[in-house]
Amino acid sequence: MKDDARLQAAIDLLETIAGTSRPADGTAAAFFRDRRFIGSKDRRAISMRVWGTMRHWARLTWWFREAAADTWANGERPDWDSIRPRARILTYLVLVEGMGLAGVDGLCTGEIYAPRPLNEHERAVVRFLRGKPLNHNGMPVWVRGEVPAWVATYLKDIYGDHLPTLLDALTKEAPVDLRVNTLKCDRDNAIIALAEGTDEESVEAVPGHYSPLALRLAGRANLAATNAFRGGLVEVQDEGSQLVALLAGARPGMSVVDFCAGAGGKTLALAAEMQNKGRLVACDVSQGRVDRSAERLKRAGAHNVTRRVLSSETDKWVKRSKGTYDRVLIDAPCSGTGTWRRNPDAKWRMSEEMLAELTALQARILRSAARLAKPGGRVIYATCSLLPEENERQVESFLAEQGAAYRLLSVADLWPELVNPAVPCPVSGPYLRLDPAEHDTDGFFVAVLERLETAAPEVPEADDEPQA
Repeated sequence: MKDDARLQAAIDLLETIAGTSRPADGTAAAFFRDRRFIGSKDRRAISMRVWGTMRHWARLTWWFREAAADTWANGERPDWDSIRPRARILTYLVLVEGMGLAGVDGLCTGEIYAPRPLNEHERAVVRFLRGKPLNHNGMPVWVRGEVPAWVATYLKDIYGDHLPTLLDALTKEAPVDLRVNTLKCDRDNAIIALAEGTDEESVEAVPGHYSPLALRLAGRANLAATNAFRGGLVEVQDEGSQLVALLAGARPGMSVVDFCAGAGGKTLALAAEMQNKGRLVACDVSQGRVDRSAERLKRAGAHNVTRRVLSSETDKWVKRSKGTYDRVLIDAPCSGTGTWRRNPDAKWRMSEEMLAELTALQARILRSAARLAKPGGRVIYATCSLLPEENERQVESFLAEQGAAYRLLSVADLWPELVNPAVPCPVSGPYLRLDPAEHDTDGFFVAVLERLETAAPEVPEADDEPQA
């Protein structure tokens, strides 16, 4: 494809992403499936431009509004949400790729497959933006940090002066981390197998920093085409996510439940830690997610997993199974703020109202799923969120409600035995809180709770509640 056609495809893809509630990665995959004539190099170039625009979304919008106010006759700034993807991509071409009017004009020719020519307003905007820096002292913190304003306010309380550094890290492209599947190989052999790569390229991987099972790719690669991936020797999993599974402390012969299993990433890690020995139940409320995990489990050689679809967090199976599990992992549905460097579109879909709904759901899930733990068993509560409302405050509220039924264990104390005695624990307190700026992982939170002999208060099921 010529670059003008790539640019039009990028505009089309961004329009498609903006017009749906589906995640951007799934939307892009469907977009390219419907256009199989677009080759791999063209897909990469188009995706880089689209994802680059999304990573700079707030700053591009701020600059376009400044340009509009300076160059349009009425001097007004367009409404934030009314600016079209085309305008944002044109702004990206100038501010990030460094193009001038001649370069943008040369792409927007109106010829077949090329974007339509610039109108007079767009030409004025390009002239205004030429030579401007991406960052400007007049930008609010949330614009420079590429997050909604309300999120910056929430994060300021816990991150303080570290906040600008954190937000900057969230705008960067995330690395590709792999977890070595110990059911099939060790880390050294996985590195060798990856180096064999594909017919087109080798895949270079180096050990991670915290997890003894982690590998980090030196660059981008067609991992799905490698024998190492197809043979189940490795799984794509952020190193922070690997630490969540390791802190569960699942061991051979235990009874373990992955309560919010999703597509099964942590289920696979738990199965490997259990060496396929014991009972591992992967639960989720989505039939589709549970079904999609089947192929991953088969490829990894995980044989001790039972998949179960729940009607809700208070499914009757929970009541029937209470007090029977050694470990209960709750990877709770959350805002995903810790993964925004991978999913830059998600930040603009999240609202305070959605956060309130999520925190209420998290509290219900924790309260209900914790009943599955037997006395002496552990409940591992985790999110991929940076917000304390979804993390520490959830755990504190749960412990206050449960009285003496559970106690909080210190991650720092558990680290040498469960994770990696050769690497110091990155935190000193009871919680594991990771962020991409300080730890170069996605943002994660983990709390480990132990069920005591004291019986926990009974949580009424929905159908046990008194009738009006």
